[in-house]
Order: sequence, then C-alpha cells, then structure tokens
Amino acid sequence: MNRRFAVKAILFDLDGTLLDTVADLTEAANLTLAELEKPALSQTHVLNFVGRGVNDLVHRCLAESDEPSVSEVADAHEIFRRHYARVNGRTTRPYPGVPELLAAFAARHLKMAVVTNKSSVFALPLLEQFGLTRYFGAFVCGDTLPVKKPDPAMIHHACNLLGVKPEESLMIGDSINDSLAARAAGMPVLLVKYGYSEGMPVDTIDCDGLLDSAYQIPDYVLDA
Repeated sequence: MNRRFAVKAILFDLDGTLLDTVADLTEAANLTLAELEKPALSQTHVLNFVGRGVNDLVHRCLAESDEPSVSEVADAHEIFRRHYARVNGRTTRPYPGVPELLAAFAARHLKMAVVTNKSSVFALPLLEQFGLTRYFGAFVCGDTLPVKKPDPAMIHHACNLLGVKPEESLMIGDSINDSLAARAAGMPVLLVKYGYSEGMPVDTIDCDGLLDSAYQIPDYVLDA
C-alpha cells in the first residue's frame, strides 16, 4: 500500500515531470552543434544531459567532442538560447494525465508551485502555451536564485512564496536533483519513472514512491 502524505502544497519539477521537452531540447542542441561544426547527438544522448539547466546541457553536449573552455561554453550557450527560443514548445507536450491532475488538485485548493532549473524565459511560455500557468501560485526557475537544484534554497523559496512549510509540502520530480533538494529541505519526494534521470536508474534514487504516470499521484496525497 502506498504511503500517503497530508500536505498543503505540491511542488513540481518541469522537464520530464510535467512536460516532455526533450525533442525540442535535442533540436536546439543539434542546431547549436551544427553551427559550431560539431557532430549531432541522438535524442537519447541529450536526454541524459537534461536536469541541471541549459548551461550544463550545453557544456555536456560540447564535451562529447572535446572538453570546451569556459569561453566556448559561454558562446555556445548564447547560440543555444537563440535556437531554443525558436523551437521551444514546437513538439513539447504535457505528459498524459498532467492537465487533469493539476485541475483536480486546484479543485481541492492545494497550493502548487513549479521548481525547475529551466530558465524562466523558456519555462513560463511553455506553461502558458498549455494553459497550465493558472494552477500555480509560484514559479521558481533556474534564474530566480543564484543557485539551482539540488540546492534546497529553491525549495525553501517556493514554500515561502506559497506560505507553507517544507514539511507540509511534497516534491514531485524525475531525478536525483529533485530528490537531493527535497531531502535537504526536509520534504518528502516522489519520482516519476518516465522522466529524465540523467542516465541514472530512477529506482536507485532515494524517494518516497515511484510513479508510472501522473494518474498515480493522487493515490499518495491527502489534504492536510
């Protein structure tokens, strides 16, 4: 039987948890590599680089050829942002059950936030594109604070914005970054099996439950 959590708020990761974004990220990465005259990467390759923000993704893509310098990463980052701004949302879709889940939690008056390492300039338009913005009371993105997940500061900031304590909340994500951030903040965490876990088997990551789909999330949630 699933452990159930009485919570006032739920915090969600974005890429690999709410939205399947890897195809657009791969296209932007390969457009960047082509402009730099470097070989393209498969979507599976790029999927393993998603989770720590765009700068880290670009660095990893470049390192598949040669270890890049700081200036090379900075230049490639700007190229990537230009390409991603054009393709962001083109093939991205919510995972099955996500819109219905958010609507159901909103009807229960549960507070919700997005906590993502994705820059706000890319994250917020995606949520708006799919009509999901209205469900969230806070957005903590990769450029909101000086740090990113797994630093728990992002979790604490989201809870402060929602007016709840971490122990009254639940984190739902797809990677060790979500697990480490939640644990450091004193918050329970569920992980989805379908997301982007940086190549790490998700069932080896510390969490309070594994989810096959968004449809299972309500089974773990009680109203506080």
